[in-house]
Amino acid sequence: MKSKIKELFVFKNSSIIFALKQMDSIGRKLLIVLEDDKYVGLLSIGDIQRAIIKNIDLNLHVSSINRDDYIIANKYHSMTDVKKMMLYIRSEFMPVVDDDKNLIDVYFWEDLFGEKKIEPKAQFNLPVVIMAGGIGTRLRPLTNVLPKPLLPIGTKTMLEEIFERFANYGSNRFYISINYKADLIKYYIQNQHVPYDINFFEEEKPMGTAGSLTILKGSINQTFFVSNCDILIEQDYSEILSYHKENNNEITLVAALKHYPIPYGTVETGKNGKLIALKEKPEITFKINSGMYILEPHLLNEIPENVFFHITQLIENVKNRNGNIGVFPVSERSWKDIGNWDEYLKFF
Repeated sequence: MKSKIKELFVFKNSSIIFALKQMDSIGRKLLIVLEDDKYVGLLSIGDIQRAIIKNIDLNLHVSSINRDDYIIANKYHSMTDVKKMMLYIRSEFMPVVDDDKNLIDVYFWEDLFGEKKIEPKAQFNLPVVIMAGGIGTRLRPLTNVLPKPLLPIGTKTMLEEIFERFANYGSNRFYISINYKADLIKYYIQNQHVPYDINFFEEEKPMGTAGSLTILKGSINQTFFVSNCDILIEQDYSEILSYHKENNNEITLVAALKHYPIPYGTVETGKNGKLIALKEKPEITFKINSGMYILEPHLLNEIPENVFFHITQLIENVKNRNGNIGVFPVSERSWKDIGNWDEYLKFF
């Protein structure tokens, strides 16, 4: 069987974290679950994300969360049938299974429709705030010449890449917080004649990741996204929005999983130093603040004016008054922190 298909396989007794890493390594968000080389079901990134949200142990077997109710094709389906099913469920590939649960073939979206990009689950027309006022110290000396939002990503700038990603979901209204080299950013964007509603708001002094949002009081009166100008999230944004709405969150923070291997055996002890457990070179997984958020508009009134104020301070304030704050997880490689050299250079 083709290696392109074999890399999709994960066995039902594999761990959830193993499956998540496999998705990252092959750049897919769907895997085929097997047992004794027989088809068992499919495992999606959504299944894993729901498990993370429920605080399910990621060392548990895939069989504890994978579902067997996914739509799949059988040997009697025509190619027309397969295409219709794939369009209906927006699946990046479609397994074909016979009556004995043997996997016969796999049809890939890009092979049938000519592109790998799959349309979002839903459209939304919400404002997007882009925090673009920073100096970009991590990318010096480039940022001594160009402000970070105007650094090239392929044939576009960072700002234009973010514009296009949100426009794909129907959002065309952008509020851009600027400070460092503000005139250059405005000049470039205005002369590009981008097909979006662009609104600049300028900090007179650095105000932190939330302090400048007070300038938008009265301008934004609906749910809105906030994104740093140097991060990209490979995730259907409409799914993040659905999670935010379904849980009545005031703030949703997008968090990327980050895995850190410990190169030593670790020891866990109890009372009087009694040995409880030994673990050989364990791996610790953290959730990292990615720099993308969804906020409700009333929160603009909870940010103090003319004060340096980080968005993490706003989150703490909402948490302390028992407001709803949600965390939507994405995989490690679904978060690109292009504000550092290692990630930025991957685009060239």
